[in-house]
Amino acid sequence: MSYEAPLKEMQFVLKELADINSISQNPGFEDATPDMVEAILTEAGKLASTVIAPLNKIGDEQGSRLENGVVVNPDGFKEAYQQFVENGWPGLHQPTEFDGQGLPFLLQSVVSEMWNASNMAFALCPMLTAGAIESINAHGSDAIKQTYLPKMVSGEWTGTMNLTEPQAGSDLSAVRTKAEKMGDHYLIKGSKIFITWGDHEMTENIAHLVLARLPDAPEGVKGISLFIVPKFLINENGSLGERNDVRAVSLEHKLGIHASPTCVMSFGDNDGAVGYLVGEENNGLACMFTMMNHARLEVGMEGVGLSEGAYQYALAYAKSRTQGYSPGVEGRVSIIHHADVRRMLMQMKAFTEAGRALSYVAAGAHDHAYASIDEEVRNTQRRRMDLLTPVVKAWCTEVAQEVTSLGVQVHGGMGFIEETGAAQYMRDARIITIYEGTTGIQAADLIGRKILRDKGLAISELLEELNQFDTTLKAQSGDEFAIMSEQFSASLKALSDSTQWVLEKGLETPHTPGAVSVSFLMMMGTTLGGWLMAKGAIAAQKEIAGGASDEFFKTKIVTARFYAEHILPRSQAYASTVQRGAASVMDLSIENF
Repeated sequence: MSYEAPLKEMQFVLKELADINSISQNPGFEDATPDMVEAILTEAGKLASTVIAPLNKIGDEQGSRLENGVVVNPDGFKEAYQQFVENGWPGLHQPTEFDGQGLPFLLQSVVSEMWNASNMAFALCPMLTAGAIESINAHGSDAIKQTYLPKMVSGEWTGTMNLTEPQAGSDLSAVRTKAEKMGDHYLIKGSKIFITWGDHEMTENIAHLVLARLPDAPEGVKGISLFIVPKFLINENGSLGERNDVRAVSLEHKLGIHASPTCVMSFGDNDGAVGYLVGEENNGLACMFTMMNHARLEVGMEGVGLSEGAYQYALAYAKSRTQGYSPGVEGRVSIIHHADVRRMLMQMKAFTEAGRALSYVAAGAHDHAYASIDEEVRNTQRRRMDLLTPVVKAWCTEVAQEVTSLGVQVHGGMGFIEETGAAQYMRDARIITIYEGTTGIQAADLIGRKILRDKGLAISELLEELNQFDTTLKAQSGDEFAIMSEQFSASLKALSDSTQWVLEKGLETPHTPGAVSVSFLMMMGTTLGGWLMAKGAIAAQKEIAGGASDEFFKTKIVTARFYAEHILPRSQAYASTVQRGAASVMDLSIENF
């Protein structure tokens, strides 16, 4: 992995599309100066390239394993994590009151992309810890915050999310893990599955956030409470005490991310695992959603990171692999000379850049929503963040399936051979459309909660901005911008018409939202990608007009044109699907499947 080229692209997107300069004007973010941002990205790139990336294949081949009740991680992971902690990366965006650096979430998102491009299995551990910190800081008591957050912010302790049970996946109303109050704490009994980094040897303690039910809890999701359950109990002086009654009892054998231990966790096999309430009793789902929404944006960044990694692998192979002949070129050529290979690489590049831009813009909205001193700005940006979160999570991860698959295809037969490394990106990427709510769940959230529930307010604000940009794009000169304008206008109309259709007919039948929501989300992601690619092209053209000779800016325009010609037209097909409704989805009887 190399970050020389992506760093320039990341800085461009930060400045021109996510507007890092305006974010740095918010109270507490003053340290996010251009020099500081460049230094952070440069150092993150070095760590990702030289320390984390070399462990990716090792982790895939060795995997984590359970030996005598202890999770053993692949060679080098513990040492790399210690270097990660010593360099201060876990605290980048975390609160200064707990010794974090308090920098924008946007910068955390950028470095998160680097960690995921280098080694997603490794990156999952600090990502989940960051989400746990956010949930504890938002809902925990002062005592819990003071006990856990300094150690978690520093990275000395990690955190997990314990939701899923064998009978309770997306339907958390079926959670059966029990909690019983015992004085100042609770005793937790039950089991959880699919717990990422549920146990490991990289830190001395792990803070598990666990959903469980009290004996008198109401039925359904309204009866779930959230508890923090440490691996080791904590003494009054802050030192670690005896082992809590919680253990990893097995590890899942997975398609990918082999280095990340996905644990079956057992709580309370003996006397009960000691836990402490986070937030209020029977309000645990709301507390956990703080962590989950953070994680959804981060999982979107996983999609971007994996896409970037797969693209770099495919590009390097295409430049080095000699095969066949190309018109106008003497002798045998490297396969990047072939038009179809160029098409695949351009598709990978364009999708990756569009996903990066969309993810950074959503992260920037997150920063304004929480840090702006202007209440109206906070409210508007919160609506924008809420609207974009399911799109970032689902579209960027769905796109990653296509990009990583194309990476294998560029390699040809060698892509099917594990030694090349191309297949690992494809295998690792498969989980991210499922993590933190499947694509269908994200799409249902977008249609149900973010469009129908607020009667289209947030998406109307976005469409107004897109219409203003449509006018700006039409005013640009040059054939490339004429093509972008034509395709963007058509995509914008598809999104606008489909939004109106959803608002008018989305509740026409009980099945309509479920039948059309994924196509709507994919249309929205595709259109927003076109918006940001064209916006970036305008910024690049401005640099060229100002005398910039860097080929990077010309590349931005060419890539945006490719996106407009080869990807944006999908929006119209998605719109056609949306406006057909639920009939053909639901008409076939179950018996005839």
